[in-house]
Amino acid sequence: MLSYILRRIVSTLPVMAIVALFVFSLLYIAPGDPAVVIAGDQASPEDVERIRQSLGLDRPFLIQFGGWVWRILHGDLGTSIFTNLPVSTMIGQRLGPTLSLMTVTLLLTIVVAVPLGVVAAWKAGSLIDRVIMGFAVFGFSLPVFVVGYMLAYVFALELEWLPVQGYTPLAQGFWPWLENLILPAVALGCVYIALIARITRATMLEVLQQDYIRTARAKGLGQGGILFVHALKNAAVPIVTVIGIGIALLIGGAVVTESVFAIPGLGRLTIDAILRRDYPVIQGIVLLFSFVYVLVNLMIDVIYTLVDPRIRY
Repeated sequence: MLSYILRRIVSTLPVMAIVALFVFSLLYIAPGDPAVVIAGDQASPEDVERIRQSLGLDRPFLIQFGGWVWRILHGDLGTSIFTNLPVSTMIGQRLGPTLSLMTVTLLLTIVVAVPLGVVAAWKAGSLIDRVIMGFAVFGFSLPVFVVGYMLAYVFALELEWLPVQGYTPLAQGFWPWLENLILPAVALGCVYIALIARITRATMLEVLQQDYIRTARAKGLGQGGILFVHALKNAAVPIVTVIGIGIALLIGGAVVTESVFAIPGLGRLTIDAILRRDYPVIQGIVLLFSFVYVLVNLMIDVIYTLVDPRIRY
């Protein structure tokens, strides 16, 4: 098992190297001279040259890349051009709201989607199944920002049940923290609830046709025990895989959701950095998101191996 994990870790190193190269190349992929963009239209040639030197743009590409990777390995993500704060400090200040949003969204998704998929498989072909699958199609069809604006209008502006925007740290109380995350979590979770519910239904339908399920029914085992103990346990592998992929995909959805609900997380920081062309901040956030994505996929591989005995190490 340990050798398998080590092989998987080693296999992620080339991926991270390619990601690092792409992230660093953002300075060169972006249109125009980054130094001119940062300096502004009224800057003198001397100001532009000074910025180029401060960013290291006057050095060869490979030397710049090597120095940047060396600093990354030592925990230095650079310094923001506009705030003059370390990028790691800015990310740390915004990490809490994003982690809170993703945690609540993930818990909501699992609690809602898995039972919906199980019930849909149990009642396959019935009105309940069609209603649940209709909701799944509806959830796939609507973009996150549309769902977010609809929820904010109904539950925040019209009914005034929940706040329309903002974020309260958990240290100031559980309910103030949670009520600011309910609408964003529902908006962000709709598409993932639909996805996991469909995968759960499809997997459960296959498992429910197995001989051991018919044997359990013949022995008089209750429907709840058959569905949630025997069938769901054996259908867990693809469900866990999709949930893991959903964690990685939540990162992209958080950017839009935080903008809609004015949550001061990494998504908002990303948008602000892009609008101001704060390249060190953009590079740091993209690198962090990429690392999380690779790490989550590595964890999925390890979990998959643990729960599926058919896989050889």
